[in-house]
Amino acid sequence: MFHIYDAFRFSAKLSPVAVDEDGSSGSSCSGINSDADRRTRSLNAPSPVPQFGPCGRIMKNSAMVITIQDPASQRLTWYKPPMTVLVIKKIRDATVLQPFVQLVRWLIDEKRMVVFVEQSVMEDALLQNNSEFGHIQEKLMTFRDGKDDLTDKIDFIICLGGDGTLLYASLLFQQSVPPVMAFHLGSLGFLTPFEFDNFQEQVTNVLEGHAALTLRSRLRCIIVRKNEENSKKPPTNLLVLNEVVVDRGPSPYLSNIDLFLDGKHITSVQGDGLIVSTPTGSTAYAVAAGASMIHPSVPAIMVTPICPHSLSFRPIVVPAGVELKISVSPDSRNTSWVSFDGRNRQELFHGDSLTVTTSVYPVPSICAQDQISDWFESLAECLHWNVRKRQKHLDELSDLTRSSSNDTLDSFGHNDS
Repeated sequence: MFHIYDAFRFSAKLSPVAVDEDGSSGSSCSGINSDADRRTRSLNAPSPVPQFGPCGRIMKNSAMVITIQDPASQRLTWYKPPMTVLVIKKIRDATVLQPFVQLVRWLIDEKRMVVFVEQSVMEDALLQNNSEFGHIQEKLMTFRDGKDDLTDKIDFIICLGGDGTLLYASLLFQQSVPPVMAFHLGSLGFLTPFEFDNFQEQVTNVLEGHAALTLRSRLRCIIVRKNEENSKKPPTNLLVLNEVVVDRGPSPYLSNIDLFLDGKHITSVQGDGLIVSTPTGSTAYAVAAGASMIHPSVPAIMVTPICPHSLSFRPIVVPAGVELKISVSPDSRNTSWVSFDGRNRQELFHGDSLTVTTSVYPVPSICAQDQISDWFESLAECLHWNVRKRQKHLDELSDLTRSSSNDTLDSFGHNDS
């Protein structure tokens, strides 16, 4: 139901164009420039088939397409007016009940939309006793997680709560995800940029197509069991928004995990475990384990060890297109445990393997302002990034204003006497 405008798209048929410093254009591969001393630069950045000098170039690949995109170009548009909306509410939180009732009633009465909620929400005792909710209860559509398929039924998602509501929305849609608008009604709110005070105006703007999007990549995780390799039972296949974590579980021994990248053995992890996260998840468990913070628009996968038994084992960032494989080392003293966005925790035995790649189904998260402002505001507000007392101006330092640049240690000693 949504479309992304690509800012720059380069096909494999384009040839690189160079621009001289004086602004004239010329081919960067037609031989040596007549003015050998004049440096040239690319007009739009390298094309998919860049050339290196008069003869060198990357081998052509029929499937090769390079897209260079400005995050600010990712805008939401609707092919037709959205009619169905899924409202996800934070559970076991009485403070969210009244905003939930206000939002749902407004969507039904004012916007004439079909509203879906989870069946467990309808069974909330506090909500049942709300007089305003009784008038709209029969107008709501319900579903049960794990039993009802929401694919192609939902045009738009609204989350009321903390970051966990957005993670739950990602879990519900294991393929294409409708645009998600998240209101900050929880504890941290790193992924929930909207305030609920003027929700009518903000939701209306989104429904009219006036919104920026952050495409939050997800990881496709597949567990292959040693004793089920030849069976017809489908392997565990999950998409995660934050991270997949492999740890030692209840065992007192170090984890001993083999890490492969595109089929090549990279290293063995000895420690408490390993975090494989998306850029969105880099500011969650990964940053607590010492990783860097990556903007969600960067196509990458973060690999972070948990308490490694090596001082030189630092977190690494690998390209989003690679395939990671994680398995318990054959000589490991114990098994490992894996969890996906904090859910579906299960044991990995010797011979089992976990494959992790970047999914083609991102989570389109709607921005309150834009992709850059929202992220840095979240860093400052939620994580207190680079927050410290400002250094005083020199005029405010009384001990320095009484001295000059000509003062010496001898003069200070003379004054003391």
